[in-house]
Amino acid sequence: MTDEYEPVEDAPHTAEDDGGILGTGAAAYESGHRRRRKRRSLRSCLAVLIALAIVVGGFYFVVTWGIGKVRDQFGSAEDYAGPGRGNVTYQVVSGATAGSIGRDLKAAGVVASVDAFVEAANASPDWSNLQAGYFALKKEMAADDVVEILVDPANMVTDRVTIPEGLRVVEIVDILAKKTKYKKSDFEKVLAKPDSLGLPDYAEGNPEGYLFPATYDFGPDATPETMLTAMVTRWRQAAEDADLEAAAAELGYTPAELMTVASLVQAEGRGSDMPKIARVIYNRVENPDNGITNGLLQVDASVNYALDRSTIARLTQAEIDSVADSPYNTYKQTGLPPTPIEAPGDEAIAAAAHPADGDWLFYVTVNLKTGETKFTDDYQEFLSFKQELQEYCDTQSDRC
Repeated sequence: MTDEYEPVEDAPHTAEDDGGILGTGAAAYESGHRRRRKRRSLRSCLAVLIALAIVVGGFYFVVTWGIGKVRDQFGSAEDYAGPGRGNVTYQVVSGATAGSIGRDLKAAGVVASVDAFVEAANASPDWSNLQAGYFALKKEMAADDVVEILVDPANMVTDRVTIPEGLRVVEIVDILAKKTKYKKSDFEKVLAKPDSLGLPDYAEGNPEGYLFPATYDFGPDATPETMLTAMVTRWRQAAEDADLEAAAAELGYTPAELMTVASLVQAEGRGSDMPKIARVIYNRVENPDNGITNGLLQVDASVNYALDRSTIARLTQAEIDSVADSPYNTYKQTGLPPTPIEAPGDEAIAAAAHPADGDWLFYVTVNLKTGETKFTDDYQEFLSFKQELQEYCDTQSDRC
């Protein structure tokens, strides 16, 4: 039965067969899945790249903007071209810095920015020359030009007034009226009510001796009151330097009396002789019963004050007698005058506070040109010194 169907044995299963079957079914599915996953990955990467670009671009903008702002502020500070317009008087105060001055000047419209002024000040080799005072400026000036003006003391706007040692209040007022824009009456009104001047209590409202002799630079805003106050303030400095109150207590006098002694010393002596003259005054005051001077100071300058005139070298007896009742007539009245007779300087105040040691009762300036002064405790020697002065005056009458 050759035509009868016979089953054929199954061929062995191989990997190649599996591959063939997979190639037409499961393999095709896996291949498509990978392609879809790849497209999704590309879309994700593209989104990340876009986001990163946005972040980087934003960062670049912020950094660029920030650098621009810093460059604007520090690289090229706003400044005027100058030369300026109008008039501005500016006061540099003691201890001012470039920054504080720059802020003031910007507020006043003088400079365009604080930074421009500070840069100009830092670049100036003369900035260390800056001094307190008033300066004439303009609005809208170049910062370099402003600095150039401020560092030169010659550009200060001031009334410079020099008050020499040994002047009375009336003479000081005359100088102030001559050197400033104010009249004598303007200063006299302030002196008539001196409470605001800062005088010490022991002056009892009398400014004589307390308007200190010095050179003052008064700004354009100064008034008679501020000028006179500045002079009293300068006196306080001299008094502190000499330790006036402590010295007076140690010597057994009041500060007011010590100031009176200082004024007499100023009128009568100079330089290294001043402490000796102070000692002569103290010796006479403290020995009223010595049988020689009997407590009389016999200071010509004090009698001249009683006569209401400036000090001259010698007095006549008639002049002394004409003011016999005045408490300032030290030929007639014992002890110290009631107040200073003129304004003493640093040396005279220091001499009164720290007198020399010695027994002298007399002194005579025998040469008015050189100021040579001789001291003694012997009356007869004193008379010989007076004769020496007379001989000098016989040949130098213009000085006597």
